[in-house]
Amino acid sequence: MTQLAPPSVRLLVCGNADRGDDGVALSAIATLLPSLPSAMLERLEVRRCGHLRVEDLIDVPQGEVALVVDAAVGIAPGHVVTLSIRDIVADPAAPAPRSSHELPVDQVLGLAQVMRPGGLPEGTFVGIGGRRFGYGRPLSRSVRLNMPAFQAAITAELSRLTHVPAEGPATTG
Repeated sequence: MTQLAPPSVRLLVCGNADRGDDGVALSAIATLLPSLPSAMLERLEVRRCGHLRVEDLIDVPQGEVALVVDAAVGIAPGHVVTLSIRDIVADPAAPAPRSSHELPVDQVLGLAQVMRPGGLPEGTFVGIGGRRFGYGRPLSRSVRLNMPAFQAAITAELSRLTHVPAEGPATTG
């Protein structure tokens, strides 16, 4: 029996599928994961979070990085951004995950930075600007049309963080 290495990336998939564009990360990841190489999947720990919480970040083990995927506010609908989570702490006006309902994201990240031994984990936020966040709404046109760009940005970041090329479909072996 082959022993797997521990995950190296915690993928935090934020959002609510019942709230229009807030569910974009769930939709993107659900269709993206089956296409990723098995070597990449072995390095992922995928967690669904309705909204980004302090616990989601302080719980990341030392040596593991975080990738937060969510709809974003502060950017044009359909526009895709990739930012270091530390850059979001440093600039509260930066684009931010939409699904941080309890506290503003800079406060969530700031608390995690103080509470987690060693500070914030290394990590990245990949987001797509949303337009509609009401209950019962489908994804907006701008988000639907740019879903491939969002998924490409997520894949590129996963490849960078796991050191696994993203080419080719998942294989079992």
